[in-house]
Amino acid sequence: MDNFIFYSPTLFAFGDGEEKNTGALVRRFGGSKVLLVTGGGSVKRNGAYAAVVASLQAAGLPGAELPGVQANPRSGKVYEGIELCRREGCDFLLALGGGSVIDTAKAIGFGVPYDGDFWDFFTGKASFSTTLPVGVVLTISAAGSEGSDSCVITQEQGNLKWGCPKSDVIRPKFAVLDPRFTCSLPPYQTASGAVDMFAHICERYFSNTPDVALTDRLCEALMKTIVDAAPKALADPNNYAARADLMWTGMLAHNNSCGVGRQQDWASHQMEHELSAFYDCAHGAGLAVVMPAWMEYVMPHDPMRFARFAVEVFGCEMDYAHPQETALRGIACLRNFFRSLDMPITFSQIGARVEDIPAMVAHRAEKPGGFPFGGFVSIGPKEMEEILHIAAR
Repeated sequence: MDNFIFYSPTLFAFGDGEEKNTGALVRRFGGSKVLLVTGGGSVKRNGAYAAVVASLQAAGLPGAELPGVQANPRSGKVYEGIELCRREGCDFLLALGGGSVIDTAKAIGFGVPYDGDFWDFFTGKASFSTTLPVGVVLTISAAGSEGSDSCVITQEQGNLKWGCPKSDVIRPKFAVLDPRFTCSLPPYQTASGAVDMFAHICERYFSNTPDVALTDRLCEALMKTIVDAAPKALADPNNYAARADLMWTGMLAHNNSCGVGRQQDWASHQMEHELSAFYDCAHGAGLAVVMPAWMEYVMPHDPMRFARFAVEVFGCEMDYAHPQETALRGIACLRNFFRSLDMPITFSQIGARVEDIPAMVAHRAEKPGGFPFGGFVSIGPKEMEEILHIAAR
């Protein structure tokens, strides 16, 4: 295990009805005027919006609202939020929604006190020093942004879907996690969220670092929980136990507690960012297409790692004489799992086109330091193109 520093200061309030404490939590972390950041109308249909607003009012917290955050969040909404926050004098950001809403709030948070363009933090022109505090009321189990040190925004000028440098400065001060709010999600969103959190774990699990038995087992436990809970949540949307398992797994999948002390990969995420930039597909849907293709391509680098994945996560029988066969069965099991969730597993199912692959590779190359990427196996333009062709089969 490698040396590491792990700092995760977010307070989590988990369970049915915890949203009633939102106002008190904002006060606890120094907020006096709130910018409430939301997505579409789902938070009003599932009761989350009314409950949170009532809690803010009970705490005597005035503020403003920024609705309309889209999936694959755009820079335009960040600029709008920065201007609104400054104009209204808000000193606290409250994200009510999922990863796109949270990431937008994070970007607004570090954009408000900065004199320049918030995109400077994504290009490396500026580095984090301060941010407005962010709180979260989560309504979808997926991105794990409620506990993470990162955010991803699409810059509309150039259609660049990039992540900002990781920093504990932007971790939320608190996150309210009520599994009840996820019960009304459409099946596609529930399934896409399950894929997203599964991918977050895989990006850490496939590592070249030796002697990481503890975090290996943590990763395997989380992946097995998703394999167990996601079908239950889809079969019975009101299954509280399954929803609770998914909600806490999503947080643990991305707050890095299962990734410390080990080299991480993130190649699948880098390639998926191009898919969702080009086709505006759901992040989890893009990952369901690209991650098994990446696995198939890099598996020969360490067949035993993939064989262990097959055995420990999907219960495959180990073929010691032919570990590559076990590894391939594990990758097939993953594709079948995604298929069972009604997730896409091919290019055509997300509207992607083979002829766009060279353009996606070139688009990736526009990012400073865009190539190579990947910690498990180094991915350059040639490798990225070959992996996307596997995904397009």
